[in-house]
Amino acid sequence: MSNNSQITQLIEREFNLNENISYLNHAAVSPWPTRTTLAVQAFAEENNTLGSLNYLEWMENEHELREQLAQLINAASTNEIALLKNTSEALSVVAHGTNWNSGDNVVISDQEFPSNRIVWQSLKNKGVEVKLIDLNSESSPELALIKQIDSHTRILSVSSVQYSTGLKLNLAVLGNACKQHGCLFCVDAIQSVAAVEIDVQQCEIDFLMADGHKWMLAPEGVAVFYCRQSRIQQLELHQFGWRMIENPHDFQQKDWKSAKNARRFECGSPNMLGIHALRASLSLILEVGISEVQNKLLSNVHFLFNLLESIPDIQIITDTSDNRYAGIVTFKSKTKDHELLYQYLMQNKVMCAHRAGGIRFSPHFYTSKNSMQSAVTILESF
Repeated sequence: MSNNSQITQLIEREFNLNENISYLNHAAVSPWPTRTTLAVQAFAEENNTLGSLNYLEWMENEHELREQLAQLINAASTNEIALLKNTSEALSVVAHGTNWNSGDNVVISDQEFPSNRIVWQSLKNKGVEVKLIDLNSESSPELALIKQIDSHTRILSVSSVQYSTGLKLNLAVLGNACKQHGCLFCVDAIQSVAAVEIDVQQCEIDFLMADGHKWMLAPEGVAVFYCRQSRIQQLELHQFGWRMIENPHDFQQKDWKSAKNARRFECGSPNMLGIHALRASLSLILEVGISEVQNKLLSNVHFLFNLLESIPDIQIITDTSDNRYAGIVTFKSKTKDHELLYQYLMQNKVMCAHRAGGIRFSPHFYTSKNSMQSAVTILESF
């Protein structure tokens, strides 16, 4: 969808936030579109009046969600898509499914969210070293990471966009380096999926994970886990149940085999409520088009950069260079206490976060210029 008037009308129908709220916290938890709210209400009403009468239709919705997710990240097929509970679970599947040798190492950055640090540190008893890299130690963050890959490196695991500073990494450069060095490439893409374009094939990504409650505009509790087809059976399974086998609805089978596709990582019953919600939210993202979503989001971020740069007391932490930011704008005051500033903003209904020693704003594609201007006006009044 490239018609601005159509998109404007769609935004007006889908987003009904209280007009007194400036919602700049999509990097944490997002509000839902109207269609998602209606989908959840309809699913609840259906359960109340019909129970699981239409379960086969629910399964069709689940399949459609896999197709949406595969399209969004350009996976080769839905066979590479698993639906898990959250990003941390998916990272754990990779970390504890890899066949480690003592002396192996994992390369990560020093800016990672705990999910992408703790899971690797939990491998200490297997003799796995975690190399925590300063992204500012070389001329580019990619070079800082690549220079630390050695013959013992099994996995490079990064966030596509750093949750605190908003730094966007060049995944294609990193993926190509991993391919050349013979190590696996794992990407926590929770700050990218449904915000900016991401291509798992072009970027040579082996594993990618993202929960739905941020830029995908859905509830917590459903996440995408992408596993490249050639890697699916390389990961050792540690969770088992009825749904991760071939022919899961043949309840009488005695000799079972794990599914050959990514469904092998889904051990039990699915979160059907969350599936219906995420499917509805992604239908909006795909209706607008991820390219258009990205363009509008980056335009909003640039608008915030300009507003903040005009305030003498404000220093922007996020790298404002082209291709170095997605939807996060983090900044700090040169003179004011940031905890007090954060409390003031929240009290005045500016939804934001306290990160990286400063304040993090994160609009989405639908966020109005008036809402962002209002937030900055409140910021200046502190």
